[in-house]
Amino acid sequence: MAFPDIQSFMRLLEERGELVRVSVPVSRELEITEIADRLVKSGGPAVLFENVVGSDFPLVIGLMGTRERTALALGVSDLDDLAAKIRHLIDLKGSGGLGGLLGNVGKLRDAMNLPPRRVRSGPAQEVIWRGDEVDLDKLPILKCWPQDGGPFVTLPLVITKDPETGERNMGMYRMQVMSKTVTGMHWQRHKTGTKHLEKAKRLGQRLEVAVALGGDPALIYAATAPLPPVPGLDEFAVAGYLRGQRYPIMKGVTVDLDVPANAEFILEGYVDPQEDWAMEGPFGDHTGFYTLPDLYPRFHVTAVTMRERPVYPATIVGRPPMEDAYLIEASERLFLPAAQLILPEIVDYHMPPAGVAHNLVFVSIKKTYPGQAYKVANGLFGLGQMMFAKVIVVVDEDVTVNDFVDVWREVVEKAVPGRDTLTTRGPTDVLDHSSRGWGYGGKLIIDATTKLPEEVGSGVSSREEQGHDRAGESLFTPSPVADLPNFDGVLAQRQTPDGYWYVALDKTRPGQARELAEAFAAHPAASGVRHLLIGDEQTDVGNAQDLWWTILNNIDPERDVWTLSSVGSGLLAWDGARKLPEEGFVREWPPKIEMTPEVQGRVEARWHLYGLPEKWR
Repeated sequence: MAFPDIQSFMRLLEERGELVRVSVPVSRELEITEIADRLVKSGGPAVLFENVVGSDFPLVIGLMGTRERTALALGVSDLDDLAAKIRHLIDLKGSGGLGGLLGNVGKLRDAMNLPPRRVRSGPAQEVIWRGDEVDLDKLPILKCWPQDGGPFVTLPLVITKDPETGERNMGMYRMQVMSKTVTGMHWQRHKTGTKHLEKAKRLGQRLEVAVALGGDPALIYAATAPLPPVPGLDEFAVAGYLRGQRYPIMKGVTVDLDVPANAEFILEGYVDPQEDWAMEGPFGDHTGFYTLPDLYPRFHVTAVTMRERPVYPATIVGRPPMEDAYLIEASERLFLPAAQLILPEIVDYHMPPAGVAHNLVFVSIKKTYPGQAYKVANGLFGLGQMMFAKVIVVVDEDVTVNDFVDVWREVVEKAVPGRDTLTTRGPTDVLDHSSRGWGYGGKLIIDATTKLPEEVGSGVSSREEQGHDRAGESLFTPSPVADLPNFDGVLAQRQTPDGYWYVALDKTRPGQARELAEAFAAHPAASGVRHLLIGDEQTDVGNAQDLWWTILNNIDPERDVWTLSSVGSGLLAWDGARKLPEEGFVREWPPKIEMTPEVQGRVEARWHLYGLPEKWR
């Protein structure tokens, strides 16, 4: 199903009970975030806030806040159907005579929906602000979290054009409002927008920019998708293929850029590469931690166009799960066939919400030879934005990769610390606050596949000489202990039945986590444990997702994951505690995102006024 715009999608959601209206006045500063955060974590509906204090425009949030709504937005019954849709397109028949050629007709017709369709005008230009009329404060732009540096545009479709080739790009980059006509532009060093700006600087010219808010949901998704560098494939093309018809675009009013004709708002302007960059942030980011202030380019808004009755679309990011988890899952499904073209042994892969996209990847493979798990993991590190992956866990083909507990159980049973773990280095997400350098750090591969004889140091030269297909190695069996050991600084701890020990550590001195790990490895309790997971003082050891989220954010695997000899069969210790300057960590350690008790209390007290059911509270 194709949606002309987000308002038509909103109407369908409302008919299905998946969108509710809140008519009482709400604040764009923190209150909407607290409401939306509760709803997305409880599987609640999208919300249309009809009365945002200080703005004449309504705000909608959570349009793709569940797996089901995301699938509906992208025109499929289930997100798994995206992989089949792409596999159908790329599996063109190259033989078989006339019958084979005719078999491609339907696929070629689908491919024809890729190029956008140019129109003379569209709803997004029904109202135009120019000059002194431009005032971003009139839009209901959210201040999402207490320590944010200001209001941020959180769902922008940022459009630029290569100054030399004319190639279009659209990306989603947060934008901090700095004045009525200026925002920051969070172009990170690996992003295409940065490359376009660098070219404009070399040519001595400004870079024109257009920012669309809205469009149809497929385009909003496409702006987040990590597209491969294929000529002619851009975000408009992806949206056109997903919606089954060519996407309508038109020229901007004051910029020579193609913009979506069905957007709600479009901000037009420029970035001057000769201008000093502005300090942007902090920002409560998708990692669940604040991104600390840094310098980024300024975007000058020279015109705003909009519908006669527009709706401002927004999202929030923060501690998982959030709405972006479903957009990430959509990208998984969409690009699985492409990954399988390059690495055909891949059966499936998944990026769990606890890993906030890049921090953790589970991949299952059809294994036929020794070392294949490392081959696949290293191959993934070379695929587009997968280069930012921090921890890759490889399992057998019969393991369900989106079963978080089952995968970590496989790790305990089949991955011997040291023998089946490998650290390396490479690019990291610039939002990774724990890496050894900005955008550069350690990575970890865990081979949790069933081992072949050559992989266990048996000394047998072939499987035939061994007499069977597998090494016959006995699996590690976790064993519980009656009493928990008492170590300095441990605020809470828990042993799981599947071979993990969870710890919340109040770290007060350098090297404390390492001391804890070594003491634990020598303790009898370690005999039934393969992984010691050390979180920070805020970690909830009763919540595995919270613990893994903390640890994956707080480690550079080369520095913070240690293989230790223990009274058992070896121990892998994960140091997810805060790193100190005395330990050589020179950057400031960011805080976790938390809402203020005052705002939480206000929302709690007003919940009945919003008209929202108690089950989503």
